[in-house]
Amino acid sequence: MKPRIVSVRRATRETRIRLVLNIDGTGRSAVHTRIPFLDHMLELFAKHGRFDLTLNARGDTHIDDHHLVEDLGIALGEAIGRAVGDKKGIVRYGNFLLPMDETLSYVALDLSNRPYFVWKVKWVKSDIGKFDGLLLEHFFESVAASARMNLHMALKYGKHPHHIGESLFKGFARALSQAVAIDPRVKGIPSTKGRL
Repeated sequence: MKPRIVSVRRATRETRIRLVLNIDGTGRSAVHTRIPFLDHMLELFAKHGRFDLTLNARGDTHIDDHHLVEDLGIALGEAIGRAVGDKKGIVRYGNFLLPMDETLSYVALDLSNRPYFVWKVKWVKSDIGKFDGLLLEHFFESVAASARMNLHMALKYGKHPHHIGESLFKGFARALSQAVAIDPRVKGIPSTKGRL
C-alpha cells in the first residue's frame, strides 16, 4: 500500500494555510496556527490518532479567530478526504467514547462521501483562555463538509471548557483512526452500492 500522505495549501484574503497529513503516521506533529489553544488541540489530534501533522497557518486574528478556525477545518477536512482517496479497503466507520476528568464525550463518524454534521454540545462556559470554545462547532462542521463525512459529536457531561475541547478532539482522533484503518478482509469499496 502506498503511503497516504497529502499536502494542502489554502490561501484567501483572510488566511494562509500549509498542511501535510500522513494518516499512517506515528503521532508526530509540528503545529503553528497563531491560536495557542488550537495548536494544543491539533497536537492532541495527531498524537491520539497516530497521524503525522505538519501545519503552518496565519490569518486575520487581529479581528478574531473565526476565519482562521473555519479555514483550518476546511483544510484538515480536505486533507482527510484526499488521504483516504477512493476508500478501497478502509473500515469506513469509527466511534469513540472518551473521558477527560469530569468530562465524557462521544464521537461517531462515517467516511460516507455524504457530508452531515450533528453537534450536541452545551457549554456552561465556553471561554478557554482567550479562545472562544463556540468556534469548535464551526471547526468540526467545516471538517465534516470538506472531508465529506458524517460526523456526530456529543457531550455526555462535563463542565470545564478546556476538558470539553480536549475530549472532543481526542475522541475525533480515535474515531477517525478507526475509520481510516485498512481492513484486509474488505475487498474494494466498503458499501453495497459499490461506490461512496
